[in-house]
Amino acid sequence: MKFIFQNKIILGLFVMVFQFSFAQKKNESIGSEEVNIVKSYTPTISDASKIQESPVLDDESNAKKETIKYTIFSFPVASTFTPAKGKAEAVDKEAKEKFFNNYATLAIGNYGALNAELFVNQELAKNDYVGGMFRHFSSQGGINNVKLDDWYYDTALDITYGANYDKMSWNIDLGYQNQVYNWYGLPMDFGSTLSASDRNNLIGSIDSKHAYNGISLGGKLDFSEGAFKEMAMKFSHFTDSFGSAENRFYIKPKLQFDVADQLVKTDIIVDYVGGTFDKNYANDNLEAIKYGFTNLGLSPSLNIQENGWDVKLGASLFYSIDKTGADNKFLIYPSVSVSYSVVDDLMIFYAGAEGSLEQNSYMDFVKENPFLSPTLAIAPMDKQYDVFAGLKGKLASSVSYNIRGSYINERNKALFRSNDYTENSSNEDYAFGNSFQVVYDDVRTFRFSGDLKADFSENVSFGIGGTFSSYKNSVQQEAWNLPEIELNSAIDFNITPKWYAGAKLFYVGERKDMQTNIDLNPVGTPVKLGSYIDLNSHVGYKYNSQLTAFLKLNNMTNKSYQKWMNYPVQGFQVMLGANYKFDF
Repeated sequence: MKFIFQNKIILGLFVMVFQFSFAQKKNESIGSEEVNIVKSYTPTISDASKIQESPVLDDESNAKKETIKYTIFSFPVASTFTPAKGKAEAVDKEAKEKFFNNYATLAIGNYGALNAELFVNQELAKNDYVGGMFRHFSSQGGINNVKLDDWYYDTALDITYGANYDKMSWNIDLGYQNQVYNWYGLPMDFGSTLSASDRNNLIGSIDSKHAYNGISLGGKLDFSEGAFKEMAMKFSHFTDSFGSAENRFYIKPKLQFDVADQLVKTDIIVDYVGGTFDKNYANDNLEAIKYGFTNLGLSPSLNIQENGWDVKLGASLFYSIDKTGADNKFLIYPSVSVSYSVVDDLMIFYAGAEGSLEQNSYMDFVKENPFLSPTLAIAPMDKQYDVFAGLKGKLASSVSYNIRGSYINERNKALFRSNDYTENSSNEDYAFGNSFQVVYDDVRTFRFSGDLKADFSENVSFGIGGTFSSYKNSVQQEAWNLPEIELNSAIDFNITPKWYAGAKLFYVGERKDMQTNIDLNPVGTPVKLGSYIDLNSHVGYKYNSQLTAFLKLNNMTNKSYQKWMNYPVQGFQVMLGANYKFDF
């Protein structure tokens, strides 16, 4: 039988006492006897018994615990203690700026300038909305040393209706635009073959006014789920005051789906343009000049993202149908790009090669240069490839940059060049050296560009950029009206919560054009157009959340530079206006 711990202690004490009692004799006198030690005493240490690391528990004390069931009987206890209510610390909050759905702008300036805008947007139901935009900008002219009228105005009206749902959205747009300009850019030596009176009479007989009218109907579908992502379509009808007319229609669906965990995108393009011009520039044609092109395109691409690389592999396939010349073509273009994060978002390397068949139209040419003669040749541009490489990223959390170099090969590129002229009074009003034609050439361009953007704070932002280009032509003597250097810079800042200001600076380098007075010299020579700087600034005052007054200063250097040959621009321009935001 095993003993418990207390019994072991008692037993040990008893044995020790018993041993000591037998080891001692009774109190007797030892006397003077001599004692001989036979063996020296050698003390020893008895063997120690190791205590077990895992003690054996007593079976009785290791018995299974009984299950105890209990209940709690609760009853209320009266208390007179009432805790004090906590009070949150007050925090100053900035008033959230209210956003308004509509606005109106009105401004007037020197040169008889008028700028008016009205934008309205209204929700009709839970998902539907309707909106409209009216824009008008005009000037009564007044450029120094200009012999013909130089006033113009541009008026546009756009109406949209659409709806937004959880998985899709759509809208329909209807637009109308009316523009009136004057061919006021007579050559500086115009009338040199005439007498003073004949020159004045000829200039007085020129009606330089011409007008453009455009109407468009378009729409867009967007889907958040499924392979069919979006589709844009538009039809436009464009005319001028000389009997020219153009129709254009395009539809561009986009598909997107996953294949083996990789993203595949496909763009589909159907783009048609066709029109007529009543006369050619020599005014010797018997029938109207017609043109028409239908471009059918398919652009699939595969996106791969792995180990920091973002790769796009694809191609663009086009079939171009020439309605009038039967010059049908099948074209293939590269659509490849790659990017790699060298140092997180501080430095990202990218490169690629892209190409496309780009549709040209009379309406697009007028947007770029409104002083064209209504006698153009319209054809698409074959952009064979644009091979590029660059670096982009951030120098700091609020400073970003982008540096890019590219080599572009464009066949049948459209260039604006001044029309040659005579001083015959029977000419059309645009045939006195005061209009431009479109010529086509194969152009190879080496281009380097860079830009830097910085948000120094919530109140100050700054940006600067530049493009440097070198051109090589195949047929034309020069790349007409294409600058080699373009620079721009802008700064915007909030002076106080009420006052804000900003400035923009543009620099355009030298360009070349060519124009010949056939009465004097049948062969012309290129003319260099000087570079120019255009400095603009603005300042505004926010009276309240709805009303803002502003002052705009344009062309502050007061230089009547020529953006196009023989077309000086207005000098120093001042415009004062106000903007009012509101809700219905």
